[in-house]
Amino acid sequence: MYTTGFRIIKSESISCLFLLSFCVLVSCKKVDNSGHSDNDAHDNQLIQNAPDGMVWVPGKTFLQGAKDGDKYAMAREKPAHIVKVDGFYIDTHEVTNKQFSAFVEATGYKTVAERPILWEDFKKQLPPGTSKPPDSLLQPGSLIFNKSVQGQVNMNNYSQWWTWKIGANWKHPQGPKSSIEGKDNFPVVHVTYEDAVAYCKWANRRLPTEAEWEAAAQGQNTDAIFTWGNDADLLFQKANTWQGQFPVLNNAKDGYEFIAPIKSFEPNSYGIYDMLGNVWEITNDLFDVEYYKKIEEDAILKNPKGSKVSYNPNNPLQKEYIIKGGSYLCHDSYCASYRISARMGQTFDSSSDHTGFRTVVTKDMLENNDQPDL
Repeated sequence: MYTTGFRIIKSESISCLFLLSFCVLVSCKKVDNSGHSDNDAHDNQLIQNAPDGMVWVPGKTFLQGAKDGDKYAMAREKPAHIVKVDGFYIDTHEVTNKQFSAFVEATGYKTVAERPILWEDFKKQLPPGTSKPPDSLLQPGSLIFNKSVQGQVNMNNYSQWWTWKIGANWKHPQGPKSSIEGKDNFPVVHVTYEDAVAYCKWANRRLPTEAEWEAAAQGQNTDAIFTWGNDADLLFQKANTWQGQFPVLNNAKDGYEFIAPIKSFEPNSYGIYDMLGNVWEITNDLFDVEYYKKIEEDAILKNPKGSKVSYNPNNPLQKEYIIKGGSYLCHDSYCASYRISARMGQTFDSSSDHTGFRTVVTKDMLENNDQPDL
């Protein structure tokens, strides 16, 4: 099997994607836990002027990266470091099918999963000498979760629960015979970084940086593991994740076996929904597993935009962007990414049925441009 991110084509020559491994506790720097900005009166005005469907995240200083007491913290989340971000508006929920439909209807845009795979472009992302697969496999499609996995599986063999589905895209999330009819309020999925950026340009929005995403997820906290604090026992009440035996049985204790509609769980203290679980969220930062280790000790980063390079030793040939928050597939036996500091890489052309996005906008962006009514 070989892959360009999630665009998987079968082959005998290559097998690559990602494998999450778990790490031990990390010691963290301490920051003020007030959660308040330096200019509360100004923030109150900005809160009142929030665009529909968005909330104001006041400028704040917080701890980014792995937290004390997080037994699932991974090496790429360490060391923790202090970050300061300016205020911004963020969507209260992921971009929905309804919102994305409005964008497509206005622009005629076709997502990456709807376009033919061009071998001349595709092979540039693969090791030299890789054989061209049959044309029957180079068809538009995307990756979907295999709901028919039976019995005990080898957790290192991700191909057992992922299937490349020709015809799967945002309008047909499980393949050509499926649809999003009646699912206007579900997160749009099967979108790539390129698709998310195109939507943002149309809507006068942009993708959040990883630091902005974490600032929003923290809410009024500054060093929490989860969006509600540090109590892992509240997970099933607070987020749509996998319960039971992954990937064989999800007993849906949280009420949802697969993706849930937006706002199905309580928001964090800023009023932001679903930042953990349900679907992964694409950010604008490049994924570099060594980035945090390159940060100067005791430095306070101001509005960081992440690494200047993409680096993943498990996928050295492709540019990857950071995705955050985990999804409904996350389970502590495999992918405990329902934590604020968790970070995964996804290639620019990757799409799947558990990845979406939300947008941000600054006060300056709103003052300088008009945006459609979403």
